[in-house]
Amino acid sequence: MPVARGPQITARNALLIGFTAVVIAGLLFGMVWLASSQGDTEIVLGDRDFDAGKIGAISREIADRGPILYSDVGSSGRRDIIVTHLGADPEQGWLAFAARRADDPRDCFFAWDADAQLFFLTTAEGSSTTCDEVAVDAAGTGLLQYEVEVRDGNIHVLLNNNRE
Repeated sequence: MPVARGPQITARNALLIGFTAVVIAGLLFGMVWLASSQGDTEIVLGDRDFDAGKIGAISREIADRGPILYSDVGSSGRRDIIVTHLGADPEQGWLAFAARRADDPRDCFFAWDADAQLFFLTTAEGSSTTCDEVAVDAAGTGLLQYEVEVRDGNIHVLLNNNRE
């Protein structure tokens, strides 16, 4: 019984396969080199900024009740912020800062005392957590600060441009 011959690899086929393999390897090497030379990549989840609202509405709220506490404006579940305004110019003087210190439990946050013109660390209503007795000035000095921009009549807190 005759035996069939298998596929024949000619010199032309071998060169074509070898050339294709070299091109693919070069492309992969180039992609790895490009990816590694781009520097650090920062992954940011959630919104880049928080729209706190219209200048007029926020100004009236602050004038009536004091600085505004916004609960969990980020994706972490712990980014509560306070937005306030200092000065007479409605386009300038906006501040935003963390509503608690980094190591404080979620039940402890700063609340405004209009008589003392200070923020005091307080406990959420119904909580059994005990908070330190700490006071902070109207600008939130010592707390994590967030950059604020006024755009199109709205106050935007830049959540990922925070500074200490």
